[in-house]
Amino acid sequence: MLHILDYLVMAAYVLVVVYVCIRVTRRAPDTEELFLAGRSLGPAVIGFSLFASNISSTTLIGLPGAAWESGISVANYEWMAALVLAFTAVFVLPILIGNRVTTLPELLERRFDARLRRYLSATSLFLSLVLDTAGSLYAGALVLMVFMPDLSLGWTCAALAIFAGVYTAAGGLRAVVYTDVLQAAVLLLGSLVLTGIVFGQFDYDWARVVASVPAEKLSLIRPLDDPALPWLGTLIGLPILGFYYWTMNQYVAQRLLGARDLQAAGRGALFAAAMKLLPLFLMVLPGVMAAALFADLERPDTVFPRLIAAYAPPGLAGLMIAALLAAIMSSVDSALNSASTLVIADFVQPRRPALSSVELARFGRYTTLGFMLLAALWAPQIQHFPGLFAYLQQTFSYVTPPLVAIFVLGMLWPGLGAKAAWRALLGGHLLSALWFVATQLGWLNIHFTIVAGMLFAATLVFAVICQALAGQHLVANRSLGSWRAPRETVVGATVLAAVTLLLVWVFR
Repeated sequence: MLHILDYLVMAAYVLVVVYVCIRVTRRAPDTEELFLAGRSLGPAVIGFSLFASNISSTTLIGLPGAAWESGISVANYEWMAALVLAFTAVFVLPILIGNRVTTLPELLERRFDARLRRYLSATSLFLSLVLDTAGSLYAGALVLMVFMPDLSLGWTCAALAIFAGVYTAAGGLRAVVYTDVLQAAVLLLGSLVLTGIVFGQFDYDWARVVASVPAEKLSLIRPLDDPALPWLGTLIGLPILGFYYWTMNQYVAQRLLGARDLQAAGRGALFAAAMKLLPLFLMVLPGVMAAALFADLERPDTVFPRLIAAYAPPGLAGLMIAALLAAIMSSVDSALNSASTLVIADFVQPRRPALSSVELARFGRYTTLGFMLLAALWAPQIQHFPGLFAYLQQTFSYVTPPLVAIFVLGMLWPGLGAKAAWRALLGGHLLSALWFVATQLGWLNIHFTIVAGMLFAATLVFAVICQALAGQHLVANRSLGSWRAPRETVVGATVLAAVTLLLVWVFR
């Protein structure tokens, strides 16, 4: 049962969010403001917003649950994100900012043709709604129902969607990123306090934790036959999944595209990358400790609410639920805004160029509200899957590798033509669909992270074969230009990569 102090803390959080939204949404934004915050975002806002939108309720629920079940190897997704962001800051951001695109699919049209743009945009829309938005709504509703058993899953998902959808439609990306700064602070504070309390159950003695938990659960690098995350999957699969999420995913990249300049984008990316090293300590290790505290859980997804219910004193439970609400809002508002951006920029505007910026913005708001409804309807269906984290990662592993392969080839291979890229992408997704079916039927049993690496490699081979058969050569206007990252970005990325690899070596 929640204490009156918990309700006061939650009410204070909601009021602050509402106040920030009202301040930000006073203006009537056009498309540039609605989708990219007028390309005026600074590095701190970008970094906090990237972190908050990624540390969603699915992460807040999924990471401790996966750690409780399998150990800290799930944190490989987090430190790999730091390396990918460092790479993106140095090698990809100069191209994105230099071309001043509104969406990532737009970059593929400039490099190849409109087919690639529409295909990536449609795929991103699917992933944004079915995974990012619906997954966040489901995870948030799951926790709220632990503390308020009278709530129903469907109506709770709907209420959360409406809260995030309304201010996203009204204020656009600026409302999203400024509320994300608040939400990141609440997330970090709540997670830090809960971690301290859980660690206190072991008298703040790391040796006691080590003695209470099986050794394999405290190792990041796991054997090839590990069912949770084998080392080969970490090596060849996670970089590909991370590259899609942090570079190609409009849901995340929109903050970088809204930067005021290349230097701000690079600093923001590196700031977010540094914060991505924190979940190992604030979310994963508490889940591992919970394995020694709770041995009777039916579903790993209930670890986080059980920790709160068992150990959080009055007021802290309210703070943690506020952190959960922050995670939900930061994820749902980001996904809804990016989905609306993709529809307007990649489908509506090219077909109806005569529409004014204000008319497009109005259509974008209606699109946001429509996606809000679709996500709220799908979210309750996730309960029929075996686990939230598996639901998310396995879907990404089959869908994204062919997209990453074509994007990377487009950046690195000037001789790859549009027809060959299109055919290779379709071939890669056909193979991934067949592989997924074979896996579900029990004909193949390869870890999904390894599958991601193999699908990526297969798409590369398809592209080489298709290009050799087509014999195409690019025309001059398909060049994306040449830009370089600032020296400070290169230095910062190098230092961050070294710190990340040192952390991996310590917990290997």
